[in-house]
Amino acid sequence: MPSHRVSGRKLSRYRDQRIALLRSLVGDLIRHERLTTTVAKAKETRVMAEKLITHGKRGTLHHRRLALAQVPNEDVVKKVFDQLAPRYAQRPGGYTRIIKLGPRQGDAAPTALIELV
Repeated sequence: MPSHRVSGRKLSRYRDQRIALLRSLVGDLIRHERLTTTVAKAKETRVMAEKLITHGKRGTLHHRRLALAQVPNEDVVKKVFDQLAPRYAQRPGGYTRIIKLGPRQGDAAPTALIELV
């Protein structure tokens, strides 16, 4: 029975698997700047990606270490701090866009395209 004010989706995975999945999705989103996945995964990926870009905009060593703790991939974090942070310097949030695509062929799961604006 769902309770009020419970944040985040479980995505039918245990905690460690869910964290690994989201880190991978965020890394791929940053690397390729667009990604096709299910709607639920896209909405969870958006939360993590926007926090990561906000860390990049702050630009301090502390925020770089926080970003590396969130997504432990140096290439992704370097791209966030060197390329994406200057691009979104004047933007006060809303760095991603989710476009719903319709049901997936195999299991009819609702799919979405998530991309950096």
